[in-house]
Amino acid sequence: MKIRRDDQVMVISGKDRGKIGKVTRVDPKKERVYVEGLNMIKRHERPRQVPGAQRAETVGGVIERSGPIHVSNVALLDPKDRKPTRVGIEREDGRRLRVARRSKTRLD
Repeated sequence: MKIRRDDQVMVISGKDRGKIGKVTRVDPKKERVYVEGLNMIKRHERPRQVPGAQRAETVGGVIERSGPIHVSNVALLDPKDRKPTRVGIEREDGRRLRVARRSKTRLD
């Protein structure tokens, strides 16, 4: 995958279209990325009791967290002008380097 953790991306389709965020997690097998503060989902959790503890360790209730977004629905932001760009691969001394197609700047 050409998008990695800590990249700045823009959502280009879906309910969060046009929003910008930082990639917190990447799932290459499912081709999904998790973007900080986007595609928020709610999960109902019950408080968990640790054996030997007086009170529950984790607090229960409705917990909000960011859900997965397919990698085709996000675009990497160009570091120069902060607009969406595609990612190209260039080779230098046998190493693969990610390059923004829009401005030809390195991303690594």
